[in-house]
Amino acid sequence: MEEKRTFGNYTPEQVEQFLDQIIKQVEAMIEDNKSKNEEIALKDKKIEELTLELENTNSIREKLAHYERMEGTLNRAIMMAQKTSDQIKFNAHKESEIILNDAKTNASRIVNESLLKAEKTEMEAENLRRNINIFKRKLRSIIQTQLDLVDDIEKVEL
Repeated sequence: MEEKRTFGNYTPEQVEQFLDQIIKQVEAMIEDNKSKNEEIALKDKKIEELTLELENTNSIREKLAHYERMEGTLNRAIMMAQKTSDQIKFNAHKESEIILNDAKTNASRIVNESLLKAEKTEMEAENLRRNINIFKRKLRSIIQTQLDLVDDIEKVEL
């Protein structure tokens, strides 16, 4: 009779089958563990990539904020330049009005002075004409008197 070895109420074949099942389950768990470790490694790599992308995004956000501040500063500078330009235009316009009014005033004064001088010259010319006419009459009178004397001399001598 053959002595059968048993392990509790289990035969060696049953134990062997049970161990084979455990080995298969452990191998499946190891394989599953490897797969999950690879998955974790891939996810870790993805996390690193996303972290780098987040850092890049933060860097871009900081640059964007910097450029937005610069834009605000430039807009304020442009507005200030526009106000200054408008003020310069306004002042230039006012100054041109003042210069134009001064020029008109000076022109009026010059025209009035010229009219007064022309009137004065006209009056002087009129006085000269009268004086010439008076002089002509007096000269005619003197010449006539002299002619009359010459005629009288002719009468006396004869």
